[in-house]
Amino acid sequence: MKIRQQQPVYSLLAILAASFLFDSTSSGQATSAAATNSPVDRSSKLEKIDGEFGLADGAAWDGNWSLYIPDVKSQTLFRYIPKTKKLNVVKKNIGRISASFFQHGRLYLSDNGEQSISYFQGGKKVVVHKFGDGGGKPLRPNDLVVDNDGGIYVTFTPQNQVHYIAANGKLAIAVDGIETPNGITLSPDGKTLYVSSFVPKEIYSYEVSSPGMVSKGKKFATLPESQDRGADGMAIDRAGNVLCTGPTGVTIWSPSGTLLDKIETPSKPINCIYGDQDMRTLYISCFGGVYSQRMLISGRNPQPANDENPSFPNKKNPPPSTIVPDNIKSQLDVTYTSYGDRKMLMDIFIPQTAGVKPAVVVVHGGGWLKGDKSKFRALAIRLARSGLVTAAIEYRLGHESHFPAAIHDCNSAVKFLRVNAKDFGIDPKRIGVVGGSAGGHLAGLMASGWKNKKLQGESFPDRTSKVAAAIVLAGPLQMATGSVAERSRLGKNSNSNAWLGKTIDNDKELYLLADAYEQIDKDTSPILFMTGEFDNPDRNQASREKLKAAGVFTDIKTYENGKHGCWNQNPWFEIMAKDMVDYFKNQLK
Repeated sequence: MKIRQQQPVYSLLAILAASFLFDSTSSGQATSAAATNSPVDRSSKLEKIDGEFGLADGAAWDGNWSLYIPDVKSQTLFRYIPKTKKLNVVKKNIGRISASFFQHGRLYLSDNGEQSISYFQGGKKVVVHKFGDGGGKPLRPNDLVVDNDGGIYVTFTPQNQVHYIAANGKLAIAVDGIETPNGITLSPDGKTLYVSSFVPKEIYSYEVSSPGMVSKGKKFATLPESQDRGADGMAIDRAGNVLCTGPTGVTIWSPSGTLLDKIETPSKPINCIYGDQDMRTLYISCFGGVYSQRMLISGRNPQPANDENPSFPNKKNPPPSTIVPDNIKSQLDVTYTSYGDRKMLMDIFIPQTAGVKPAVVVVHGGGWLKGDKSKFRALAIRLARSGLVTAAIEYRLGHESHFPAAIHDCNSAVKFLRVNAKDFGIDPKRIGVVGGSAGGHLAGLMASGWKNKKLQGESFPDRTSKVAAAIVLAGPLQMATGSVAERSRLGKNSNSNAWLGKTIDNDKELYLLADAYEQIDKDTSPILFMTGEFDNPDRNQASREKLKAAGVFTDIKTYENGKHGCWNQNPWFEIMAKDMVDYFKNQLK
């Protein structure tokens, strides 16, 4: 299946020089203009996490509240909770864990001492694979990354190899002949594997044709360090920027290999990982402890659990299931448009039934500044189980790109589905949208502002982004008036000011452009509002009145005892999902 994509005309900053000097101060801030394109939040300082570590190595974020930190020297697994700033011991005598990775509800461990890959469950390690000797030298795993399929790429430094353990347990050599492989990571779309080469301080990239099968590598970058060796652990953000620890800090490149910035660290860094609820904190394991640095572009959350018994988190009241049923085909991290080397991704879920089907774009919330398409995975799957093709999308958040970037992305997603309707079994005339919170605002803006060219961007200019129906889950439609405008004027904790880059009094026209209420007319798509009883059901009363006056269908459903976000929580999840299905099947006939 050949999916048709379009790279829009995009106004980028001037191409940055491939190399530049950093100042010698402790801040490590770039002195070149390259810093203007940096994903580092230079308004925040590098901070040290309180706690005594013998030698902290590759940490892992669990997608919820916790950072797991293995200490190689003390052979202890720690758990750090950023919200409370507490560091606790999870397990002593766990072994010489050189790296960890959280994926599909499991904490995977690279056990260098025991020559094995395992995952942690019920206080014990469950061995995935035990390695033997490799050419007379013990096969001791170094770093690892887990892909969307549950396969594990592992570096073996003395053997100059990367191995791949498939989800079914089959072992293969993915890369052979790379000098001293050390750190490893995957691009957001899973199509490029990056491996750091320790001694020459180089990074190599490999195109992934299928899980565990990669192309011949090519040099991606070289660390700008004067020391002889030291390319170590790696991380990647949602924009595809590649981060690698080196002798004196963390160096950052764009997906095309442009050097962007460097974070200087007080001692030699070993590994790094994104974490926190907004995924905008980079945690750096160093010889002198663990440090945190706030970033402008967030990392990617782990893929949700894909089995009934994930080892983490152990919840008495589990969230709605993210297991993909056998009768649903999933295509994760599909590129729907791109801006230069920035790819925009969606997860598509297709019911395996005959005939063309209506489709629904699913837009996550997070105050326009955080959030992730994986957080709406359960809802996308539930709607697909009822016969709707669903596409849970990512969009550019406010710290990466100001409005109208996000609405350009949302409308591009609709156009992409329309262009590729045949490949996905979609009726291009029957595409709807559902969004929660800030995603609800974007869904409402898609419904009312589809004729406004300023909201369309440059992708697929010959296609309409009009949706046939929309559901707004407790999202504000008014931006130039109401509570959003009031908070903008107060300034403090105003998400809109951060998202739009200006206050309403600085640029009222910009707020009007983002205002779904102001653009409601007779051509607006039908909108159903859904909200919890304790989530301000009157929030969009003015919008409902204006829709009715324009002759456009609208209604509201209020759910007993529901609070903000109840659509992703039991017991409201199933009730609200059923109402969504009924609405879409009626409107998308």
